[in-house]
Amino acid sequence: MKYDVVIVGAGQGGAYAAIQLRQLGFEGTIALIGREAEPPYERPPLSKEYMLGEKAWERLLIRPADFWAGKGIDLLLSAEVVSVDPAAKAVTLQDGRTVGYGSLVWATGGDPRRLSCPGADLAGVHSVRTRADADAILGELGDVARAVIVGGGYIGLEAAAVLRKLGKEVTLLEVLPRVLARVAGEELSAFYQAEHIAHGVDLRTETGIEAIEGEGRVTGVRLSDGSSIDCQLVIVGIGIIPAVGPLLTAGAAGGNGVDVDEFCRTSLPDVYAIGDCAAHANRFADGAVIRLESVQNANDQATCVAKAITGDPQPYAATPWFWSNQYDLKLQTVGLSSGHDAVVLRGDPAARSFSVLYLKGGKLIACDAVNAIKDYVQARKLVEEGAKIAPADLADASRPLKELDRI
Repeated sequence: MKYDVVIVGAGQGGAYAAIQLRQLGFEGTIALIGREAEPPYERPPLSKEYMLGEKAWERLLIRPADFWAGKGIDLLLSAEVVSVDPAAKAVTLQDGRTVGYGSLVWATGGDPRRLSCPGADLAGVHSVRTRADADAILGELGDVARAVIVGGGYIGLEAAAVLRKLGKEVTLLEVLPRVLARVAGEELSAFYQAEHIAHGVDLRTETGIEAIEGEGRVTGVRLSDGSSIDCQLVIVGIGIIPAVGPLLTAGAAGGNGVDVDEFCRTSLPDVYAIGDCAAHANRFADGAVIRLESVQNANDQATCVAKAITGDPQPYAATPWFWSNQYDLKLQTVGLSSGHDAVVLRGDPAARSFSVLYLKGGKLIACDAVNAIKDYVQARKLVEEGAKIAPADLADASRPLKELDRI
């Protein structure tokens, strides 16, 4: 087999790269290689609407199942690339087949980071990354009274909200002093901690795990202080490990992901990388090399690659944005708050509609908006221009952000 473009990874980024190639008029052959048996689908709803039964499986599909063949895109599913030969311009699958390429797009995302403690492989210990993960959790919930969630990031908090809605007792463990510590300021962390506690979550920060207990199946979690929590289910949400092994083995530059330039090109000829696994210099992080784990980043980098392959290369410069749904709270984030030196609280968290604005050197670099869509939309433009506005003005929720004077 040989294709003009081979895309490895049939998630958000890989699927969108194939779609964009066709929309831009690319007429060559395209193969989309996916490790799962399902056609491309959206992953964010897995830890939210899908587990709650609010969104059926068919609604998660990025395109209807017959779309791909209709666009001349070959889906090679239940297939995993185990090696890349950049000289021969071919990849090898786990079953020994080789697939040649003219251009290779690596869009594999990452694998859930596992616990390293004893008992981490017991039945009943789960991550939430694929449909199979979510289905496995749902299949066990009938026998679950209490669940322990490890990790206070978005996945952990969303899973906690879902399980509380489903009537389960939930303990959430975070080893750091606060939830969302890596992605948000203290104000937002404090708000979400209070919300989860108000909804009945037993939330414990600065708490580590010594072992998962059980014989064959989890029956509890032993904490670093020696105490134990009885439970029948554990969900682990402690980040991902970029799935870039074959590329790095083939000689691609990288470490925490695979390094790409402003056109999403790796150091290997005619090999691109996009999405969660692509380490790139981001202007919203002052040019620091980072990975962005978001649908926005996957889609925008897919467009960047499709344009490069079709002869219209344009540097990646998209604005980062994210979202999270927990209970009746919709969090929308624009920009990157890392490195901020000042924080402005806009509105009253007690009203459950407010924003947190992050400044660096006087410039607005990010905004977390909770049930405040107008702030989110208007802050996006200010973040993109690096606007300087007096903190007192930013804090005045009676005035729209778009009407505030620049300094």
